[in-house]
Amino acid sequence: MHPHLSVAFFAMDAFVKFKQEASTIIPFSLFSLHMPISNKILIITAPSGAGKTSITHRLMQTFPQLSFSVSAATRQARGNEQHGKDYYFISPDDFKQHIQHNEFVEWEMVYEGKYYGTLKSELQRIWDAGKIPVLDIDVKGAIHVKQQYPDAALTIFIVPPSVDVLKKRLESRGTETTESLAARVNKASYEISFKDHFDKQILNDNLTQACAEAISIVEVFLAK
Repeated sequence: MHPHLSVAFFAMDAFVKFKQEASTIIPFSLFSLHMPISNKILIITAPSGAGKTSITHRLMQTFPQLSFSVSAATRQARGNEQHGKDYYFISPDDFKQHIQHNEFVEWEMVYEGKYYGTLKSELQRIWDAGKIPVLDIDVKGAIHVKQQYPDAALTIFIVPPSVDVLKKRLESRGTETTESLAARVNKASYEISFKDHFDKQILNDNLTQACAEAISIVEVFLAK
C-alpha cells in the first residue's frame, strides 16, 4: 500500500473508533489533579485549516493573562522551532514513560509512532506564574481535557464555513499531497461532527469577525 494511503486509512480508522467511544464519559475522579476552580483553562480546537492558530494568536495578543501551553511531541524540530518554546521535543521512549507515570492531561498518537500531548506539569507551570493556560489542541484532546475539568475549562470550537472551503484553504498552503489532503479532509469531517461537545462554537467565514467573537467570549470567561 502507498505510504500516504496508509496514513489516510490510519487517520480514518482512528476517528471511527473515537466516534464510537465519544459517548463514554470519563469519570472526573479518575483524572482529578485536585485543582482549585480558580485555575482556569482555555481550550481552542478545530479541524486543520479552520483558522484556530490565527484566532489563538489574536487572543494571546489581547489578554496578557493568557499563556500558551507548550505541547510535548516525539517528532523532530522543523526549521526554527525551539525546544520549550514551540514544543517539548522528546523521544518516543520518554513519551511512553510519561504515559506510564500518568503525567499527561491528554495525549494521542496522531500518526503511527508520532505522539503529541499536554503535560500536567506544563499546566502547573503556567498556573504557578499566575496565568491561564491556552491549549491549542486537536478535537479528541480537547474533549478529554474538558471531561477532566468540566467547571474550570472553557472550550471553543472553530467551525469552517464548509468542508469544501476547508479543503481549498489546505490546498492553498501547498504543503499537502493528494493522499495527505484527502486524509486531512476526511479527519476534518469527523471532527466537525463533534462540535456540539464544546461550550462555544465560532463560525470562521470572516477572520476579523471570528476573532472579535472569540475576544468577547474569552472576556466573559476571564471575568468570572
